[in-house]
Amino acid sequence: MRRLPLVLICILSYLPVTAQNRVDKIRKEFFNTSSDNIMVASHRAVHHHYPENSIPAVREAIRLGVDIVEIDVKVSKDGVPMLMHDGKIDRTTNGKGDLETQNYEDLRKLRLVANGRLTDEKIPTLEEVLLVAKGNILVDLDLKTSNIDKVIEVVRKTKTKDIVFYFDSDYTILSKVDSIESSSMLMPRAYTLAMADSALKLYSPRVIHIDTEFYTTQLTSMIKKGRARVWINALGKPDQEIKQGNAKQAVTELIQNGANIIQTDEPEKLLKYLRSVHLHP
Repeated sequence: MRRLPLVLICILSYLPVTAQNRVDKIRKEFFNTSSDNIMVASHRAVHHHYPENSIPAVREAIRLGVDIVEIDVKVSKDGVPMLMHDGKIDRTTNGKGDLETQNYEDLRKLRLVANGRLTDEKIPTLEEVLLVAKGNILVDLDLKTSNIDKVIEVVRKTKTKDIVFYFDSDYTILSKVDSIESSSMLMPRAYTLAMADSALKLYSPRVIHIDTEFYTTQLTSMIKKGRARVWINALGKPDQEIKQGNAKQAVTELIQNGANIIQTDEPEKLLKYLRSVHLHP
């Protein structure tokens, strides 16, 4: 039997270790709530040049060195978790209607749209995306479905529990996740100080999503004391500033009261700025 050259064997064995080391470092930072570093979450993956919630967009997030990729998950009529943000598929594909009322095989015949152009990309399954992310990046699963069992089945099947956390503003849904898989990482959304306090007591979450309307040092101190990170969005005006080269002003406002994860539509520009001021490793 022909043997592989020793150098090739070493390269092949090194690659998965490198990937796992990468996600281990991200996880270590994620759990370090006292860190001064700001983590970056890419909204619907990197969708400037690729369709949102697509496999190439997730791969681009990994290539850029993004910490967390945010993706939206729904479940087809026949029980297959797939990536889709909107209530209907009209905007992001050449199809129409609600993904959850259609079967997987029909949905896979469709193609994704990016920047108004039809691409060759299909609507990906959650399983496909998690296998791409595995060992490379954390995954924020924005739950656009109440069919939680099917989603958790895929996380178990792909053995990606260590990189996935579940996001929802509906605590009934998060409680269902918690009851099925009690050691899952959760990200509740809070709209008030009292709601954030309740989330900490209910779930002992690793991260809490807050909004700028009640963003105070009192809030972030309470969350960090509960050993959770503080997630804030740059989506909208802050991202416009970052896109136009005014990242310093935008980031200063975003982190002024202690937020330490920023979700953005401009991950490359945000990472470049944070690294220039030594706020991202």
